[in-house]
Amino acid sequence: MDLIVEDLTAIDDKLSQRHIDLDPGGYFIIYLDRDARLIYAKHFTNVIDDRGLAVDPETGKVIPAREKVERTHTTVFNARTAKELCVKIFEETQPPPVTQLNHAAYLGREFVRAEVALVTGQEYVQD
Repeated sequence: MDLIVEDLTAIDDKLSQRHIDLDPGGYFIIYLDRDARLIYAKHFTNVIDDRGLAVDPETGKVIPAREKVERTHTTVFNARTAKELCVKIFEETQPPPVTQLNHAAYLGREFVRAEVALVTGQEYVQD
């Protein structure tokens, strides 16, 4: 059993290092509020420049991927489950703030990971 978990973790880790095209619809910061037992997803707008980098539409500056950035979110979504959060973002919000299928799939995976962490008490760190 442990070998299977190790294999799956290795596959996941490798795939997390691949190049992905950024969504011109924006990006999300996902976090938990354990006291309220909620999953939160803050949506931020961006523009994708000709190099494929996310740029702050207000300042024109590149948004760094690995540094903390002080920006104002456009919307905050919250829900008790991954499915509820997906319904709010992809079905109830029109037009949805996600424009690429790979981004939608990524968010679905992350919301499930966040839900599992919320239920089990594990730490959640967005991939």
